[in-house]
Amino acid sequence: MNSSKSFSLKNQILFLIALLIVWILIYGRLKSFAESITFKIFGLVPSSHLGEAVSFFLYDTPKVIMLLTLIVFAIGIVRSFFTPERTRKILAGKKSIIGNILAALLGVVTPFCSCSAVPLFIGFVQAGVPLGVTFSFLISAPMVNEIALVLLFGLFGWKIALIYLFTGLSIALLSGIIIGKLNLEKHVEDWVYNIRMNSTSLPEVTLSWIDRIDYGRQAVKDIVLKVWPYIIAGILVGAAIHGFVPEGLMAKIMGAHAWWSVPLAVLIGIPMYSNAAGIIPVVEALLAKGAALGTVLAFMMAVIGLSLPELVILRKVLKPRLIATFVGILGIGIMLVGFLFNALL
Repeated sequence: MNSSKSFSLKNQILFLIALLIVWILIYGRLKSFAESITFKIFGLVPSSHLGEAVSFFLYDTPKVIMLLTLIVFAIGIVRSFFTPERTRKILAGKKSIIGNILAALLGVVTPFCSCSAVPLFIGFVQAGVPLGVTFSFLISAPMVNEIALVLLFGLFGWKIALIYLFTGLSIALLSGIIIGKLNLEKHVEDWVYNIRMNSTSLPEVTLSWIDRIDYGRQAVKDIVLKVWPYIIAGILVGAAIHGFVPEGLMAKIMGAHAWWSVPLAVLIGIPMYSNAAGIIPVVEALLAKGAALGTVLAFMMAVIGLSLPELVILRKVLKPRLIATFVGILGIGIMLVGFLFNALL
């Protein structure tokens, strides 16, 4: 039985290596493929607005989807070590800055979506996780997720990815500490504290490497199939910006010299709903057209970390004053990041 399992694992690893080689070969030829279709098959003029937009769309669509598939599979395997239940156990009883640091870091690798905000919040409260520590996790998990980081690395390089990681974690950490110091527990809905915590703890399930590979495959099915419409929509917007928006216009509206560009970017980002995979093509096009890095980072963080749908969901467990405090602190933190990088870069 063990030799059969081992053989099966070897076969899967060899198959994955073969797929990775094919992935690398295809990925390296995407740009020439997109240009051939746009300018040779479609006959569009390279310097024309439509030609630039179509080329951007045909290049970015397979590029982002291929990057996302590879990332989600790899991180799916990593995430098999960090279930929400295990995260809750790690954070239970942790206080002060150590708890906030752990929560912010665990938010990067723990599976999270807006729909899971309420059950995760209730589980954390029941486990005795302090409110400030809980918010460090709730801020970090959607905003500094691994998909955003690796896509930023793949599209813009390690410097921008590290900037986003550092600033996102700093916002999550400091926001959680401030909320914890304000003693706002009374502004959590009463019914959350009245839920009796189940004393029966589920046994830890030990996964084999075959199970973890299957976990990665399932993550690809669950995430990529769910987010591809957002990716297409984001790339369409990015293609329109890339092909039809004059460079000078973006520099005027979202340039570093326009002090009002950062708060405006945050206000525009809050009502929008997208995930990292959907918003990054828009970010790519904005930066290419002359928008300032700080303004674009503030816009991206607002879309991902302060989305209106997540606030509506959190209203089920938080009273209005706590939601307003959360939005205010996080919004100010995001704007400070925008102003800082616009001043430095």
